[in-house]
Amino acid sequence: MLRNVGEIKVVLNWSSGKDAALAYHMLKEGDYKVVQLLTTLSEEHDRVFMHGVREKLLDMQAERMSLPLLKVKLPASPVDDLYRQAMLSNLTRLKEQGIAAAAYGDIFLEDLKVYREQQLAQVEMEGIFPLWKRDTRELVKLVEDAGIEAIIVCVNEKYLGKEFLGMKIGRDFLDKLPKNVDPCGEKGEFHTFVHNAPYFSSPIPIVTGDIVHKTYKAPEGSMWDTGFYFLDVDIM
Repeated sequence: MLRNVGEIKVVLNWSSGKDAALAYHMLKEGDYKVVQLLTTLSEEHDRVFMHGVREKLLDMQAERMSLPLLKVKLPASPVDDLYRQAMLSNLTRLKEQGIAAAAYGDIFLEDLKVYREQQLAQVEMEGIFPLWKRDTRELVKLVEDAGIEAIIVCVNEKYLGKEFLGMKIGRDFLDKLPKNVDPCGEKGEFHTFVHNAPYFSSPIPIVTGDIVHKTYKAPEGSMWDTGFYFLDVDIM
């Protein structure tokens, strides 16, 4: 359960996927009020970073949640300083609008949590992590039980084959995963897109299209020294 803090205005870092969607579901059950969504996109392709989701689908999610969406557009491979400056600028603006906290769907990556908290400290904002340290198998079950419908739209080829693309997240999905893959893909093994949730005004009618393979240049041994399969998703 989230602690009782009274109504605090929150910006939710919205990836378009299941973890952000579940975090929102849990925040709604507490006394936090999500008043803003924030997403980073590739300015070259107008798609959500790593998920590869089209900008118009992201817009449809926000519309169905009746929430304003702040888009931070960056180069496909932004240097860290550019990312930091962009986020600091936007967090400062949100703080000036009375938003006191930022929420994330992170689960157990300690270095990422510390990184986010350091950023937030610069603008005196609180960090909220509704899924933090939860069992990831149980979180997948919570996604299904909450009525959140998500499909896999990106897989890291080091961990999963392209046959996992389009697969629905839920209990049946858990039985198909290799043992070395985290059930929530917390180590970057896969990413998802949410096309329906109890708090959507209506489902997003989607159709799946081509599968695209991309490789990323990174130092050997880096988690980004790999290739990814992306499933193109569009409106039906």
